[in-house]
Amino acid sequence: MGLLTDPRAGNMKIIKFILQWQKLICFLMYIAGVTWISVLALPVFNDNTYFSENALLPGLVTKQSNLDASAKQFHQELLHEMKRYPDGMPYSWILAKMNQLHLDVYTHNFTLNYPFKKQQFLGQNVYGIVRAPKAASTEAIIVSVPYRPISKQKYWAKDIVFLVTEHEQLGMQAWLDAYHGVVSGQEDVLIPGDLSGRAGSIQAAINLELHAMKISYIDVKVEGLNGQLPNLDLFNLAQNMIKKEEIRRSFQQKFDIYHRDKFKRWWYYFNTLSSMILTQATGVPTGNHGLFHRYGIEAITLEGFERTHERGNEANFNQLGRVVESIIRSLNNLLERFHQSFFFYLLPSTDRYISIGLYMPSLVLIVGSLFIKAFSMWLKLQDLPTNSEKDKTSKAKSTNNQEKPAEDFQVGNLASELLWCHLFGVAVMSSPKLITSLGLQLFNLKTEDSVYYGFATMTLVMLMWFFFTKRSSRYENTSLICVVVLVELATTLMCIGMHNFSLALLISIIYVPIILFINPRKKESKSNFRKLLYFFWTLLHPFVIVSLIVMGYTFVHFSEDPIMEILKKGIDASKKSFVFSIIDSMIYGNWLYNVAASVLFPIWLILSNVIASKTD
Repeated sequence: MGLLTDPRAGNMKIIKFILQWQKLICFLMYIAGVTWISVLALPVFNDNTYFSENALLPGLVTKQSNLDASAKQFHQELLHEMKRYPDGMPYSWILAKMNQLHLDVYTHNFTLNYPFKKQQFLGQNVYGIVRAPKAASTEAIIVSVPYRPISKQKYWAKDIVFLVTEHEQLGMQAWLDAYHGVVSGQEDVLIPGDLSGRAGSIQAAINLELHAMKISYIDVKVEGLNGQLPNLDLFNLAQNMIKKEEIRRSFQQKFDIYHRDKFKRWWYYFNTLSSMILTQATGVPTGNHGLFHRYGIEAITLEGFERTHERGNEANFNQLGRVVESIIRSLNNLLERFHQSFFFYLLPSTDRYISIGLYMPSLVLIVGSLFIKAFSMWLKLQDLPTNSEKDKTSKAKSTNNQEKPAEDFQVGNLASELLWCHLFGVAVMSSPKLITSLGLQLFNLKTEDSVYYGFATMTLVMLMWFFFTKRSSRYENTSLICVVVLVELATTLMCIGMHNFSLALLISIIYVPIILFINPRKKESKSNFRKLLYFFWTLLHPFVIVSLIVMGYTFVHFSEDPIMEILKKGIDASKKSFVFSIIDSMIYGNWLYNVAASVLFPIWLILSNVIASKTD
């Protein structure tokens, strides 16, 4: 029972080893974690994709799609209708065409109450349902384009819903909420309305985004809301069907290139893997498909791009129609929901994958360094010996084994500091409406200006507190609060990593190395390193680091512009990024803003107090 109550019980050698080599162990774990995720891009450490669900039967169907002529006709008619309705969607034409294809056609009305101003936006979706002749509307598949020969076939066992949405993801989110009878975001922001027609339980969805009549290649998108991914079998199915139709395929808009040189091959895989991690970490869906995942619906987006150079073949609607038909008919064979393949994975190319069992240890190693540091600081608070002296009196042993009494820790003050810092984070998370209202009333500012300058003001106040407020506290209290924050951050990162690995990985890679240097300082200690720590910790303020990332992204894409023009574009992009992240959290339930405000803000504030405090 000693092991359960006293960390010193048992083998003291391990504890002494941790106390002696804690810094080296932590940094080695961090380096090992970063190296691990980098090495996974090597082909020897990842696997070829394969089908786990035999019922999909890819490529075994006889494709009957021949849409080239009808697609051209529809396209010409649609262009004519768009000229008649330049500011809206040609509802009557879409309804007429779906009725002409013998679909059960319905409209869906929804309302958006803009959260920052008293404005209301109306929208309307149009959808048609092909009723399954071999089943009683118990299951359904979503596809976003008309499919002319589809209603003439008798082999469909699932309803097929053709959905045309207005206002991009807003229309899709409203339709999904109405279909399932839920509200995903905040109440009274997006009002989904009601549906007059329904199909069965949706099994899968294919979202099409075509930028031209003839396309050069198809990019398959998988990243969904809050980093959710579709079942890997659906991604494999789409990639195989595209390849079979001899259409060029890509992932993250990167084409498969097979280099003989091992470094070049690794570099290609690593670039593709990094692109997916960066995209997934934002939690923003890369297409309308990303809104289906929270309902247990597997979905992907097929985005077709126009040829930008003279080289390469072009694919027409006939080939694309066969791709869509192959995918839908394979999905039609499913007798149950996707379950056999992976839901957690990373993709270094179109035909290779990294499973959760391979990539998760990298996050565990990095986050584990925080636990090791916290455990080491806790052991030091117990007055444990750091060397092995055998010739000790029994009285000395008794003194060393005695834990700190409770009164040595000012628990009330510590709990109060933790509580107030986290309440401040919640206040920041809830402040955008108030900030926007004050900015409009006092300074007549736009929404993005109010939010950006409001956050900038709060950041400036926090930095002034950090630099100019000198605090004194007991070493034990500062160490204990540091232990609590380290455990909180490490636990939060592991919880986030179970759902959105990429977000947890990026946060840990950025924050952990600096946090490992943070320790309570003695009053008499003066070091230039402390000034460097002040500088780097300022850069890691959530508002500052997001602004720097957006600024760097702007510089990369507009490097030829004058520096002042780049700075102006970077600030404008930062303003929009903050507003979009807040709106995404309100309408769709994106976690990114909430995690930054309610977790990273309080932790940054508490650790800034640790850095600025002088202990005795």
